[in-house]
Amino acid sequence: MIKYILIIFYLYDIIYFEVVYVVLDTKLYNKEDVLNIAGGNEAKLKIISQVYNTNITISGENIIVGDVTNTIKEELEKIFSFLIDISKHVSISTQDITYILKMKDRLEELKSLYLNRKPIITNFYGKPIYAKTLNQVKYLNLINDNDIVFAIGKAGSGKTFLAIILAVKMLKEGKIKRIILTRPAVEAGESLGFLPGDLKEKIDPYLRPLYDGLYEALGKEVVTELIEKTTIEIAPLAYMRGRTLDSACIILDEAQNTTKMQMKMILSRLGYNSKMIITGDITQIDLPKNVNSGLKNAISILDGIRGISFIEFKGEDVIRHPLVNEILKRYDED
Repeated sequence: MIKYILIIFYLYDIIYFEVVYVVLDTKLYNKEDVLNIAGGNEAKLKIISQVYNTNITISGENIIVGDVTNTIKEELEKIFSFLIDISKHVSISTQDITYILKMKDRLEELKSLYLNRKPIITNFYGKPIYAKTLNQVKYLNLINDNDIVFAIGKAGSGKTFLAIILAVKMLKEGKIKRIILTRPAVEAGESLGFLPGDLKEKIDPYLRPLYDGLYEALGKEVVTELIEKTTIEIAPLAYMRGRTLDSACIILDEAQNTTKMQMKMILSRLGYNSKMIITGDITQIDLPKNVNSGLKNAISILDGIRGISFIEFKGEDVIRHPLVNEILKRYDED
């Protein structure tokens, strides 16, 4: 039975307007529940309200929502019960809320994700870094179990960032001796020849996302020192030709912008005791129209080789601002 709160305003004996609210059966039993579920400035509640296009507020132990159908009411009760349950064991971020809402039909799987998750590393700022989605957990397991992993999917799904974090973990544990980060310097609107500066200054903007991940994990000073020692190497893909990369984790980013021959070249650089992680988004190819993507070609011809695995990240794995996923969805539809 749905409980209703009727708020009726009268003006000179005429009903001015009427608002109907629904009280969920799920209860908040203490202040910790309220803080964990609502978040600062009710940021988490606002995300849920936006997704369900209704007002959601907390009054005492009650969660009150705008007038909704029985189906939506039951759905919200399951979601809030889930949030209260896992918040007793882990801290829930606004990113977690966004992901949980996308995966509301798989709450049992998510419970395992949150209750069993352990940090990959603690970053430079002392913050633990976790796999945030079911696909991200699968991704990390594939990297541990295979020598070459292809990660294909949309921007914001954590493909490159997690690869860098895992490479740093392997370096700290002594499993590898070097981290090599590379990407093709494909021009998107500007010619390298017309950009100011020397070669390093021209190509650095293409490599900046790789630096960002390393700075997050290790801090700028440590990264600079490791680059000087060549323990970490960040370079355009063309610089990889003719080398054999032993005891290294090689990460090729933006692989959708490689040619077939470039992809063949980098794959053949793999040495002993090394891992290679290749990331890309085949919906964002910047190559000339008459040039085929090396990533798309590799997907079609390498599937089924033992030691090589593929993983595709979906829209639900995008863990940036919720608007990013909506923007990408609209572009896909267009």
